[in-house]
Amino acid sequence: MKILLPVDGSAHALAAVRHVLALHLSGLKLQLVLVNVQEPPSLYEVVTAHDTEVLDHVRTDAGADLLAPAETMLSGAGLPWESEVAGGEPATLLVELLENYGCQAVVMGARGQGDPQAGGLGSVAQALLAHSPVPVTVVRAAGG
Repeated sequence: MKILLPVDGSAHALAAVRHVLALHLSGLKLQLVLVNVQEPPSLYEVVTAHDTEVLDHVRTDAGADLLAPAETMLSGAGLPWESEVAGGEPATLLVELLENYGCQAVVMGARGQGDPQAGGLGSVAQALLAHSPVPVTVVRAAGG
């Protein structure tokens, strides 16, 4: 089964990685697509940087840093994975990416890097639950 696994560095996203590892340990054969979506640059960033290539490089590096812990966990378990850092509006782009990669499911954290005191589901999780053409499993971090 090919699973899209959005990773943003949050505790919930890493809990989703651990959930996938548990599925693997229970015998499910998995292929994983790790994705980090970087928001488009703000007007301030565009005006001050003057160079879209610099902004793209900074965002790619930031996304790679956020993916690294998940990649380490999966590599340690011997799971096959591929990863991508993409730029755009997260909810829309994640639906596009799961279709492009041919994923049969999504496993994601309940909330991203927003307010840790906020309860419920984050906006990206809500949007994916509403618009994903494949099943979505939402995972909460312990205490979350």
